[in-house]
Amino acid sequence: LNADPSKVSMRAKKRGLPQLGTLGAGNHYAEIQVVDEIFDKWAASKMGIECLGQVCVMIHSGSRGFGHQVATDALVQMEKAMKRDNIEVNDRQLACAHINSVEGQDYLKAMSAAANFAWVNRSSMTFLSRQAFAKQFNMTPDDLDMHVIYDVSHNIAKVEEHIVDGKLKTLLVHRKGSTRAFPPHHPLIPVDYQLTGQPVLIGGTMGTCSYVLTGTEQGMRDTFGSTCHGAGRALSRAKSRRNLDYTDVLRKLEELGISIRVASPKLVMEEAPESYKNVTDVVDTCHAAGISKKAIKLRPIAVIKG
Repeated sequence: LNADPSKVSMRAKKRGLPQLGTLGAGNHYAEIQVVDEIFDKWAASKMGIECLGQVCVMIHSGSRGFGHQVATDALVQMEKAMKRDNIEVNDRQLACAHINSVEGQDYLKAMSAAANFAWVNRSSMTFLSRQAFAKQFNMTPDDLDMHVIYDVSHNIAKVEEHIVDGKLKTLLVHRKGSTRAFPPHHPLIPVDYQLTGQPVLIGGTMGTCSYVLTGTEQGMRDTFGSTCHGAGRALSRAKSRRNLDYTDVLRKLEELGISIRVASPKLVMEEAPESYKNVTDVVDTCHAAGISKKAIKLRPIAVIKG
């Protein structure tokens, strides 16, 4: 990405450095999953998914404190720019700046650096996952056929070309709580997926399931090539802590045959399956709307929460 590390504060760099190769808290996770259902055999085979019961690893993590500090620093600068340019918004978290302003360009360059940090962070954990499997099974990762199906950033703004009112326009597409879902033959997706469309990773909850979808032409027209990136919360974190008992959550996971390693009881309650909407309903809605197409359903058997 078009990153400029000189636009990243020293505080952001200091926060990020010791966190490289770590999951982080919140809804971030590493899961060992098994293929539970295949909806599109051809698309699945292109991803290397051949049969039910096949083992996968899904990692959801990002730019950690590095990216958080980049955003915090930008909010301060953008609030000043908004006063200067007479921009009004309903919420401080919606602070913004004109794309071609100094503040806008500085943020995009720093955000790109944060995205690059996130790529390296996930790559580090992918390497560690491969090493763990290799050690456990006394085989090399290559012999275990542990290849990456897809890695994608979400919660990011990207410069893309889209049709608006019948004309091709260059846009800065912000995806927050959503993820990119480009269709077959799009020039920005890898050659392996040119015929299937981009793999779309949809994380569910640690007690239910996750999905892999593929992008569609309709999604490109209707949602700028975007779809949901997860189930979405049904309860706030505070309400989850008030209403749920972490021992009950752990017992239910054990009954489902799901092993879990988690940093704190608080996180167990906040990330309990009951705290989220039904991911299957969400995915079925996206599929029925035509903005992405179901390919694979994955069931967790082991969960690590940061």
